[in-house]
Amino acid sequence: MPLMPKRVKYRKQHRGRRTGIASRGNALAFGDYGLKALGEGWLTAIQLEAARVALARHVKRGGKIWLRIFPDKAYTKKPAETRMGKGKGNVEYYVSVVKPGQILFEMGGVPEELARSAMRICAYKIPFQTRFVRREGISHAAA
Repeated sequence: MPLMPKRVKYRKQHRGRRTGIASRGNALAFGDYGLKALGEGWLTAIQLEAARVALARHVKRGGKIWLRIFPDKAYTKKPAETRMGKGKGNVEYYVSVVKPGQILFEMGGVPEELARSAMRICAYKIPFQTRFVRREGISHAAA
């Protein structure tokens, strides 16, 4: 079952505007390596889970992985071949709003080359451009 909120105050939300850059969640907080979004968009719970699984499988469940985003926005859709009107559609799935600069995943406890290749495979599952980032304090060869 994909990620979704346990309970919500309001079932349906407005779409909102995806403008601007991430002012929070834009720096590494837990691991040594991360995947930063360069584009903006909605990342669905299914896409997020696919990326997480690809990341975990590539490192053969070594190290530690942190998800920095959570799909908490309901995406609604009306059924096919339905006339306009009669209210907003039902919730189909959940998405997380991603802005440029947001850290999506973090990883620690693995060598840099392994982290870089794992993040590249993970990036294929994400529908916008991303960049591999590294913590400032760590040396290039020591990890």
